[in-house]
Amino acid sequence: MTVLILGLAVFIGVHSIHTFAAHWRDAQIARFGMARWRAAFGVLSLVGMVLIVYGYGIARHAPVMLWRPPFGIAHATALLTLIAFVLIVAAYVRGNHFKRALGHPLLAGIALWALGHLLANGTLHDLLLFGVFLVWSVIAAVAARRRDRAAGVVYPAAVVSRDVLVVVIGVVAWAVFAFYLHGPLIGVRPLG
Repeated sequence: MTVLILGLAVFIGVHSIHTFAAHWRDAQIARFGMARWRAAFGVLSLVGMVLIVYGYGIARHAPVMLWRPPFGIAHATALLTLIAFVLIVAAYVRGNHFKRALGHPLLAGIALWALGHLLANGTLHDLLLFGVFLVWSVIAAVAARRRDRAAGVVYPAAVVSRDVLVVVIGVVAWAVFAFYLHGPLIGVRPLG
C-alpha cells in the first residue's frame, strides 16, 4: 500500500498545486519559464501515475475486503463510467453544452469514474485509490469554478453539433475501453 499511497501523493499533489498554491505556481513559472514548468509537471505526473499503477497492482495480491458490492452494481458502474467518458471528451471539444454548463467537465468525469468504481469494489486499496480521486476531483472542481467566477470567465457559445460529437466520441471510447481494453490492461472484464 505504501507505493500506492506515495503515487497518489505525488500525482494528486502535483495536480493540486493550481488549487492550493497558485501564487507559488505562478512564481515558479516566472522563475523557470512555462516550458520547464510543464516538463517538470509532466515528469512528476508520470512518476506518480507509474507508482499508482504499480502500487495498486501490488495491493491487489493481498486485498483487504471492507464490504461486498451489491449484486448488479456493475450496471450502475457502467452507466456512471459511460457518462464519465462523455464528460472527459467534453473537456477537450470546444463549444459544447457540457463544458458551458459545468466549466470543468474533466473533473466531473473523474468524479463519476471514481464513484462508479467505489460502488463496484470493496477493498481497502480500491477505497484508497478511488476515494482519493473522488474527493480530489470534487475539491478541484469547486475551486476551479470559484476561480472562473473571480476571473469573469465566460465559456463560448455551445452548439448541438458539438454535443453530438462529444457524445459519439465518448460512447465509442467507453465501449472500446469497457469491452476490449479494460480486461487486458486492468485484469478485470467489467462487462463480460
